[in-house]
Amino acid sequence: MAGNEAASNDIIVTARRRDESAQDVPLVVNAVTGEDIEKLNLRNFNDVQNLVPGLSLSNVSNGTGGNASLRGVNFDVNASGFNPTVEFYQNDAPIQAGLVLQAMYDIGQVEVLRGPQGTLRGRAAPSGSITVTTRKPDLFDIGGYVSATGNDIGTINLNGGFGIPIIEGVAAIRVAGVWDENDVDRVRTINGGIDRRDPYQRTKGGRISAKIEPFDALSLEGSYQKMDKVLRAYDQVESFSLTNPAAAPSPVLIRAKDRLSILDAPRSVHQEMDVYNWQAQLALAGQRLIYVGQHYTLDLNAYSPQDQANFFPDFEFGQVLETHARATSHEIRIQNEERLFDLFDYVVGFFDNKTNSPSDLVNETPVALPPFLGGRIVTVAQTPVARTGKSHEQSFFGNLTAQIGDRTEISGGLRYIDYHNEGSLNIANRGATPDPTVDEDTIIYTASIKHNFSDDLMIYAATGSSWRPPINVVGDFSVAKSALENSFLNLPPEKSESYEIGFKSTLFDKRLRLNVTAYHQDYENYPYRSPTGVYYVNYAATVTGGVVTITPTVSQFNFVAAVPVKVNGVEADVSYAASDNWDIGAVASYSLGKIKNGLIPCTDLNGDGVPDPVGTAPTLAALQAAVGSDNLSSCQATQRSSFQPPFSFTLQSEYRMDLSSISQAYLRGLFSFYGNSQADPTNSFDNVDSYGLLNLYTGLRDHAGQWEISLFVKNAFNVEKALARSSPQTTGYQVLTPPTFRTTAGATATSTYVGITSMTPPREFGLSMRYAFGAR
Repeated sequence: MAGNEAASNDIIVTARRRDESAQDVPLVVNAVTGEDIEKLNLRNFNDVQNLVPGLSLSNVSNGTGGNASLRGVNFDVNASGFNPTVEFYQNDAPIQAGLVLQAMYDIGQVEVLRGPQGTLRGRAAPSGSITVTTRKPDLFDIGGYVSATGNDIGTINLNGGFGIPIIEGVAAIRVAGVWDENDVDRVRTINGGIDRRDPYQRTKGGRISAKIEPFDALSLEGSYQKMDKVLRAYDQVESFSLTNPAAAPSPVLIRAKDRLSILDAPRSVHQEMDVYNWQAQLALAGQRLIYVGQHYTLDLNAYSPQDQANFFPDFEFGQVLETHARATSHEIRIQNEERLFDLFDYVVGFFDNKTNSPSDLVNETPVALPPFLGGRIVTVAQTPVARTGKSHEQSFFGNLTAQIGDRTEISGGLRYIDYHNEGSLNIANRGATPDPTVDEDTIIYTASIKHNFSDDLMIYAATGSSWRPPINVVGDFSVAKSALENSFLNLPPEKSESYEIGFKSTLFDKRLRLNVTAYHQDYENYPYRSPTGVYYVNYAATVTGGVVTITPTVSQFNFVAAVPVKVNGVEADVSYAASDNWDIGAVASYSLGKIKNGLIPCTDLNGDGVPDPVGTAPTLAALQAAVGSDNLSSCQATQRSSFQPPFSFTLQSEYRMDLSSISQAYLRGLFSFYGNSQADPTNSFDNVDSYGLLNLYTGLRDHAGQWEISLFVKNAFNVEKALARSSPQTTGYQVLTPPTFRTTAGATATSTYVGITSMTPPREFGLSMRYAFGAR
């Protein structure tokens, strides 16, 4: 378990669409309870990864979504869109990761399910699923809580919830909300620029939930959640010479721990999110009919600076993005409450999901005079890009579990998926070009067998398949793409199969819990995306004074390749109630995924079939000579498929001491360890040595949990480590060509700084206070 619970305390999960002890479920489930969230001061959902080894959570910098990676493969929302390797659910309905990876408040439980999912819930996902359950209204008691946190690095977090029965036993409502302000990653710029402001993030959100049970057999629930987030942040850099001695020295030496940027202006993001969720359950004749519906919207306005190399000081230009994503899902299922013939449990249902995510983007490109005339910018060309995308997924699913005797269980499930997707791309108002229309159908399966040798030992084996639809990668806006280029933008569907075996056990009168699982998974056409990208010939269309100009230029983009991947791994968790006052628990994960002889996009100027080491951007002439009409190079690769460390573990412990009949003192700790990792196999300068992060908490609380005061320090040893580096920062621009000065040539400036795309969190000292009453 991910929670710091005594081994004797069962955690109830809904992994198989019914309440069960996690120890009885034949798959790996890491549960993070609402109590865990409060104890460890988890303010943002991304912090859940600190409790679940092997899980990586992150937000896309421009606010378009979020990424979750698990079991040896990456996920990049810009590569796979809204078909992730790890699917998210909120109150039993599928939801985009970007709407979940936000400030947390009033959460009942988070369940991380590992391995292929989809025959029991929502959509197919090869690596796992994360389900989030918010706290429900109580039909009988008034109750609530309020929590406040402040720290020494600019964070103020207030959140709370309050519930009240309207008609006791029949109807109740609950309201909850959060206000969070912080300094993001504390990265500041070294330049005065035209818009120098400190990093800042503010999130305000609220939720209202209602529950009605007019009679015992019928239950109706509904909720509405609103969240508004404003972010201002700078892209962090580091002097390339610190990792590559051959690189030219930087004008200002910047180390990773300095948390600095060279941008003149920050990127800005404004997100408005609305989530409507409704459910109905009817129990009849020992069966239960369940309907779950959800509709969510994400309105996004973002500005991303494009002068990454700060080649034009005090002159800012960028990319403006506006997105209006919409999604609606419906699921209806029927399942038994009473076991059929004292033998079978079943779930049968239908699922329908529609998404619509139109985006409008404007790319700004400076047009400058030649260097011998001073290189001054004379105008800024704008390239409007309109992107549309609609998908419709329908599926029928069913799962049957047979109880053979008192100790053996066999379970299997199928889902038939029918998927349709269509979209278009319009660059520089030259007319919309439709994406290849996707009409696919497939069947996925899961199967498991478990046997309880005793009440304290269960052994199980499981297998499952998964599927993700073909994808159209967005971001290459060239108007003259080659066939090879298109092959790295329009990918076939992904298929995978997984096999695992494990055991779950309790010992010493249930004070010790030990679970271990080993697994193997094969992927076909897995969409692999390089984090640093490759250089390619981009035929850019820009609009100046109503005139469209097509210019070849050197650009960099993270193309995607469909490759075969094999993953092997082991997962384990152990928890021990050493005494009535001392609990200790650990969770560990080892997962190694490898691409096996896959064709990937690469920068290969010398044509040896091996990706070139990271360096400065090539000239247009050198790149064209190397790639010819293909516009980019490709290489055969056998390498890691994940950028996370293969091995990681977490260790939690809490010691409690009674001070009086009503109060208790405690000391708790959370240590998260991450092994050696290779963030990008083609980049020899971004390897990360092993490291550990220690969080400590101490304070006083009421025995009944009514109040608590806590002092804490996170990242106690102030570990400052760059976890992922990009290639040197570049700025693309155009140069007026003599003698007419009416045509332009593409140019790229390369800085002496590399981008740091991921960094350990800064150390923080803080104080939190919480008061709860009644039905919390």
